[in-house]
Amino acid sequence: MIKINLIEYFEGTVKKYADKVAVWDKERHVTFAGLKNYSKALAWKIVQDKGIIKKPIAVYLNKSIESVYADMAIIYSGNFYMNLDVKTPAERIKNILELIQPAAIISNSQFEKNIKDVIPAGIDVINLDSVIWEDIECDDKTLLRRLEALIDTDPLCIINTSGSTGTPKGVVLNHRSFFDFTEWAQEEFGFTDYEVIGSLSPLVFDIYSYELCLLMSRGSTMVLIPDNLSAFPVTILKLLQEKKVSFIFWVPTIMVNIANMDLLSQMQLPDLKLCWFAGEVFPTKQFNYWHHKLPHVLFANLYGPIEITLDCTYFKVERELKDEEPIPIGFPCRNTDILILNENNQQVSEKQKEGELCVRGTSLAMGYYNNPEKTAAAFVQNPLNKAYPEIIYRTGDIVFINELGEIVFKGRKDSLVKHLGYRIELGEIEHVIINKLKLVKNGCVVYSFARKEITLFYEAEKELTAAEFRLAIGKELPKYMIPTVYHCLEQLKRNTNGKIDRLYYSKQVND
Repeated sequence: MIKINLIEYFEGTVKKYADKVAVWDKERHVTFAGLKNYSKALAWKIVQDKGIIKKPIAVYLNKSIESVYADMAIIYSGNFYMNLDVKTPAERIKNILELIQPAAIISNSQFEKNIKDVIPAGIDVINLDSVIWEDIECDDKTLLRRLEALIDTDPLCIINTSGSTGTPKGVVLNHRSFFDFTEWAQEEFGFTDYEVIGSLSPLVFDIYSYELCLLMSRGSTMVLIPDNLSAFPVTILKLLQEKKVSFIFWVPTIMVNIANMDLLSQMQLPDLKLCWFAGEVFPTKQFNYWHHKLPHVLFANLYGPIEITLDCTYFKVERELKDEEPIPIGFPCRNTDILILNENNQQVSEKQKEGELCVRGTSLAMGYYNNPEKTAAAFVQNPLNKAYPEIIYRTGDIVFINELGEIVFKGRKDSLVKHLGYRIELGEIEHVIINKLKLVKNGCVVYSFARKEITLFYEAEKELTAAEFRLAIGKELPKYMIPTVYHCLEQLKRNTNGKIDRLYYSKQVND
């Protein structure tokens, strides 16, 4: 029978692996049976308190056993989850909540106090510290009826991404697209029922949602790597050794640090079998370090914006790459079609010719929640098809096909960048600095892909120190969006239209 929602995966997994560890959280752990019990109990509380179905419910917790069963409880209740970053400034959380208007927020006493003053009226908080678990008597039949009311194109989650107007966009992803990707990945990469995942990505990444799918569908054990360990790569590697991690799906930043410190010469990872990386360009020199130090590991470069579940292309690294050669993003995933369009919306057919990468297929997101204008601008009719409605997503990424037939990423056509795995609209940073905080008269934010630095060029009545900028901007934007380099200029360079010449300043930091 065709599955409709991801809980159907999980129910079968629990029957097979009830006593197996589902999640390791530092010294704590929970079995699959225990995870099911917590998830269903909290789902019942959601149903009893709110009575809602097919609505977004926010989770404001750190990455933990509690956040895992909170997400699963929301799915069990027939709703869809939206994870919020506890390190994000309250003002930005407010913007997200006002746009999405979730039916409730699941949090605890430690974190609720951080956002209690910015929660819009009508949004209740379910505080896990106040839940009396032994008093909850779950009605399994009612939960089942609610799940049976869903279809596979109903939403599974919302993932927020940067927006140019200062308010993030909520990307809606459905059950069907996660089924599609998970089943393709299991077949293509040979996932077994005994994988141990080294889970490093934040809850707000789509990578985490895929790890959750592996837990539900194959009984994979998630080893949660605390956020604060990013600065301590030796400790992370020790944890991978201790828990016998077999699969990691990481943003390259931490892998570059490990390569630069030559840590794999000191520490072996004999249990690691598969390594995926995505979210930003992995410098080939540092990748080759990993590839040569761990010859028993299959490495794969995955590519796809948040608007695609989960990625749309992949490249298994099964040949030697020169240090100066970019790692290809490879080939389309199954049931996904890649169109490379030129400025005239024509398909690029010749090798080495550049065009914008566009995607069609069931992997596409459903759009942006409560944002029909942005949805209509990004999810458009396929210009190659005039016969019937067919939506494609325009990524804004420029690519070409090399002589081996592999797709290669070249860069962005606009101000959207990937930094530390987060997708950032540089215009949002400018909006906050110029319009909201009024720190400068004019400004231009650009990105150095080589140095992975966000740089601000600005005009102001007086020059501000980097510390003054960081203090002010840090109250509005998360740390990863704060520029690291600042240049005060008497006047910013303009182009012939009188607009700030972004291309000029981009070349300044990238040449």
